[in-house]
Amino acid sequence: MRSLLSLALLLPLPAMAEDWLPAGLDIGGQVGVELRVFPQAPLFAGQFEHVQPSIFAEPEIEWQSEDRDTQFRFVPFLRLDGQDEERTHFDVRELYLSQDFGEVEVLFGANRVFWGVTESRHLVNIINQIDQVEDVDEEDFLGQPMLNVGIQTDLGRVDAFFMTGFRDRTFAGIDGRLRTPAPVDTERGRFESDLGRWRPEFALRYSHFIGAFDIGAHVFHGTGREPVLVTNADGSLVPRYDVITQGGLDLQYTTDATLWKFEGLIRAGQGDVFGAVVAGVEYTFFGAFDSDADIGLLAEGLFDGRDATTDLTAEDVALGGVAAQVFPTTFEHDVFLASRLTLNDVQDTAVLGGIVIDTQDGAQGLRLEAERRLGQSWKIELEAQVTLEQDSTAPAGLLRRDSFVTTRLSKFF
Repeated sequence: MRSLLSLALLLPLPAMAEDWLPAGLDIGGQVGVELRVFPQAPLFAGQFEHVQPSIFAEPEIEWQSEDRDTQFRFVPFLRLDGQDEERTHFDVRELYLSQDFGEVEVLFGANRVFWGVTESRHLVNIINQIDQVEDVDEEDFLGQPMLNVGIQTDLGRVDAFFMTGFRDRTFAGIDGRLRTPAPVDTERGRFESDLGRWRPEFALRYSHFIGAFDIGAHVFHGTGREPVLVTNADGSLVPRYDVITQGGLDLQYTTDATLWKFEGLIRAGQGDVFGAVVAGVEYTFFGAFDSDADIGLLAEGLFDGRDATTDLTAEDVALGGVAAQVFPTTFEHDVFLASRLTLNDVQDTAVLGGIVIDTQDGAQGLRLEAERRLGQSWKIELEAQVTLEQDSTAPAGLLRRDSFVTTRLSKFF
């Protein structure tokens, strides 16, 4: 592990002088070390005890034509984890070629697409699979192969996505933390469609700015990114990916210091038809206390109407399945309260702290995120998550001994 750490810190070797790079080519990215600490003993047999060190690298190679109409981008990602072999993984986050034809843009290859406006949960993201071994905040995406055609008009932008090459969700291994009682056996994952991961998928999104409103609406038809977890007679969990149809809406209304936010969706094909909503407000005190700092106050309400269980398929039963659970969520009827501090200093210091409160059962968890640049090319980050839910039958209760603190040091080049 020590040799890997040394490699991570020395990777950007000599400064990549621009005078020997081909015109339009830019090479950058980051490497870093991460230390995640779990103060409590694990809940399940086989899990490691307390300390989880790892290193990661995410280079970025980008080329643009002189007129900037043609772009090539390559962003691989590698993590080497000292405890959980399932968290040691490689992914191509982005690898695409795009061409701007004026009002029409065409992108072909693997890309990451982010939609949404709320803070506590990114509900409407549907294009990319979640890289769940990275973190449980659902902000890390696996690259998705696609053809994306975007058309910009005076009435807004329309993006059409054609996709295939489904990406399986990543899960912690038997020795990892932040996992289900039985590890998810990703090697035995199966699909509702006979075409499996190569089933064609389609999405359409409309986005526009109208005055103070930022509007986004989408429809998606394809293999759902959230698996159904099938419990087998031997106690193992097997992911099953069903074909879904989803419609969603995200809105943001901006005033001088206030952001009103909304995300909502309706989904069919994964158990009974259900809806989910996140809505809230963020108010910012600019130049608080006669300083350069800004203080933001956030409040969001969350609802998710999915059923806890769904039907077994004939294939599930034939392969030993005894029960099927829709991928669980901890945001069924919750309130998120948080505060954001932005110092607006040279080091870009920022802190976000929040609590999620279950309106029926009480508090579920606390989360803290802080970051600060060190010099011109280093950044240190701190993340902490404290699970307050102790009910062993609740989704959040499965993580009741998995409160953690993560420190991350990154070198940008």
